[in-house]
Amino acid sequence: MPTNPFAYEGHTMKSVWLMLALGVTLTGMNNVNARDNKPTATPVDAQSTDDPFLWLEDIRGSRSMDWVKQQNAVTTKQFVNNAEFVKTRDSILEVLDSDARIPYVNRMGDELYNFWRDQAHPRGVWRRTTLAEYRKAEPKWEVLLDIDALNKAENKRWVFKGVQCLKPAFERCLISLSPDGGDAIAVREFSIPHKAFVKGGFELPVAKTQVGWIDENTLYVGTNFGPGSMTESSYPRIVKQWKRGTPLSNATTVYEGKPTDLAISAYHDRTPGYERDFVSVAKDFFHSELYQRSGDKLTRLDVPTDADADAHREWLLVRIRSPWTVDGTTYPSGALLATQFDSFMAGNAHFTVLFQPDAHTSLDSYAWTRHHLILNLMDDVKSRLEVLTQPLMATPTGDWKREAMPGAPAMSTISVIDTDPDHSDEYWLDVTGFLAPATLERGVLGNVPAETIKKEPAFFDAAKFTVSQHFVNSKDGTRVPYFEIAPKDMKVDGSNRTLLYGYGGFEVSLQPHYSGSIGRAWLERGGVYVIANIRGGGEYGPQWHQAALKANRPHAYEDFAAVAEDLVKRGVTSAKHLGAEGGSNGGLLMGNMLTMYPQLFGAIACEVPLLDMKRYTHLSAGASWMAEYGNPDTADWNFIKTFSPYQNLHKDTHYPPVLFYTTTSDDRVGPVQARKMAAKMQAMGISNVWFYENLEGGHGAGADNKQSAHMHALAYDFLWDQLK
Repeated sequence: MPTNPFAYEGHTMKSVWLMLALGVTLTGMNNVNARDNKPTATPVDAQSTDDPFLWLEDIRGSRSMDWVKQQNAVTTKQFVNNAEFVKTRDSILEVLDSDARIPYVNRMGDELYNFWRDQAHPRGVWRRTTLAEYRKAEPKWEVLLDIDALNKAENKRWVFKGVQCLKPAFERCLISLSPDGGDAIAVREFSIPHKAFVKGGFELPVAKTQVGWIDENTLYVGTNFGPGSMTESSYPRIVKQWKRGTPLSNATTVYEGKPTDLAISAYHDRTPGYERDFVSVAKDFFHSELYQRSGDKLTRLDVPTDADADAHREWLLVRIRSPWTVDGTTYPSGALLATQFDSFMAGNAHFTVLFQPDAHTSLDSYAWTRHHLILNLMDDVKSRLEVLTQPLMATPTGDWKREAMPGAPAMSTISVIDTDPDHSDEYWLDVTGFLAPATLERGVLGNVPAETIKKEPAFFDAAKFTVSQHFVNSKDGTRVPYFEIAPKDMKVDGSNRTLLYGYGGFEVSLQPHYSGSIGRAWLERGGVYVIANIRGGGEYGPQWHQAALKANRPHAYEDFAAVAEDLVKRGVTSAKHLGAEGGSNGGLLMGNMLTMYPQLFGAIACEVPLLDMKRYTHLSAGASWMAEYGNPDTADWNFIKTFSPYQNLHKDTHYPPVLFYTTTSDDRVGPVQARKMAAKMQAMGISNVWFYENLEGGHGAGADNKQSAHMHALAYDFLWDQLK
C-alpha cells in the first residue's frame, strides 16, 4: 500500500497519533516518518548507570558526529565504493524514480490529488488532475507546489509531510513540511486557486504539531506552546482553538492533559448535517478517552479505553481490543460493532455485530462510502473484502446487508486507499501480491464494477519465482505463518542465500506486497525472501498482538527463531546462508536475534533500531511505547532486561556479522541506540560490526528516493556479501 500524504483526512485523531508515534519502518515496503522537538535524553547525572557510551547520546555533538563520520567512512569503503553497490543502488533508484509507477491519488471534490517524486523532482511536487484526464496513459497534471523550487527559493531542505484541505470547497489547505524528514513539522496555510502560501495566513513553526480545520477562520492546534506544553512522549499535551488574525498566544485552551499522557488532540467533523467536535486523550499507545465537545462541555463516549470509536454520520463504530460486556452480551476481542450515535450518547448501548473474528480471520481495516461500509479482512494473512450496506433507517439494531466483493487474487493484499463518503459510493482499491505488480482499481458500489485504472510495471521477471505459505509451531506450540518467495528451480540443499524479514509489534501486519526493489536487489540474484508473521503483529487481530506484549515479548523472538529453524529443516537454507533484517521495533527483533540466537544466522541488518531498553524511555519519543514494552524505571525491568540487546552482549560469544543503520534526524527512535550498540560491540573486540548513519530522512532513513535507494542497497549488498 502506498504511503498516503493525505493521512489525516478520514482518520480519528487517535489513529493519527498512533501513526505519528509508531516506530514502523518496513524496508522495501511502507515508511512512516517522524521527528522530535525536545531534548533527546534525560541528563546523564539523573541516571544511575555505568554506561561508557552515554556520550553518543549527544546526537549532534562534535565528538558524536566525528565518530559517526569515521564509521561511515569505514562502511562506505567496504560496501559502497564498488561497482556492485552502484549497480544495486541504481537498479533500486530506477524503481523508485520510474515514471511508470502508479501516481496514487486522493479525491478532494471534483479533483484528484497526488504527491510525486522522481529524478527531476527529488523532493517532489504536489499536483492534481481530473478523473477523465487521470484515465489517460499520460495525464496532464496541474502542479500546485514544487518542493524543490521552494527549497531553492528559501535555501532549505524541506520534506513534504502531508496536507489538509478545508472541505467542501478544498481551496484552503494546511501544508506540513519537515526540515529534515522527521516528525516535527512547520505548518503553512496554502491557497489552491493562487497556488501560493497565504500571506499573513495560519503558520506554525517547527514542532510535533497536530492541527486541523474547524472552519475557514478557526483551527484546532496542539503544538509546542512553551515549557511544559508537551508530554513526556514529546507530543502535544495541550490543544487550543486558534482564531485567524490573533496571535497563537491568545488561542483558547480546549483541553489540557497530563505530562504522562501520550498526546492530546481535537478535531472537527465537517460532514454536512452531522457536524461534531471531538477531543481525544491518548493515555498510551492502546488506551484513550474520546469526548464529544459541545461548547465548553465535554461528554465522554462510554467505550473501553482500549477500543477505537469512530463517529460517522448517524453511526458509531466501535472496534474492541478486549472482550466487552454490554447489556448482558459479551463481544469478543477484535469485533467491530455498530450503533446509532445519538442513541448511544443518550445511554442506549445496543449494538449490531458487523465483524466477529475466528481462529483464521481478523479485521485489517474498514472504509466508509456514502451508503456502504467496506470491510478489509485477512484470512491467514491474505485479503478479502466484504461490503455492508447500511439499513434504510439508522436504528441501533438495524439490519446490515452483507455480500462479498469478488476479485482478490491468491496470496494478495487488497487495500481501500480512498473513498468519497460525503457524496458517493466511489472506491479506489490497490491490489498487489509478492509477484504481482500493483493495480489501481476504481468502482462505484451498486453502479460501476471495479475497473483497472492504472497498473504498476513489472520491475523483475516474476515468472522465475513462486510464492508459498508455510506454518511452523513456535516454542510454546503456537502455529506461526510465514511467506516464502523463491526461485522455481530452487535446490533444497541448504545452499540458498535467504533473507528473513520480520517486525512483530504494535499490531502491525506484514501482508503480501510487490517490491521491485526486493525483486531486483535480492530475488534476481537468486536469493530467497521470507516474511515471518510473528506474534506482536496484527495478523490475527488484537490477541495476536497482545500475546507478545511486555513480559510476553520473547514470544515474538521465539516465533522468528522457529521460522529460521524451519527454513533450515526444510532444506531451503542453512545458518551460514540465512540473513535477517528488520527496522525500528523490527530492529529490536534483530538485536534479540543477535544476542539470543546468534547461531541461527549468517548476517543481520539492524535498521533504525531500539536496542538499549534500559534507557529507551529517556531517548527521543521512547516514553510513548511503554504500553508495548513496559517501564524500565520500575519493576518491569525484571522482564525487560531479558530482551534488551544492549545489556545482553557478552564478550565471549560469537556473533554473526551485523550492519546497524540509522539517521541523525530520526527523532522517533533516534540514532543513539544503533550508535551505542555498534560502539559497545566494537569495544568488546567483536569483528564484523558495521555502522552507517544518514543525516536526513527521519525514521524512514531517506529524505528522497536517492537516499532511500542508497540505504536499501547498503543493507542488501551487505547481506548478500556476508551470506556467500
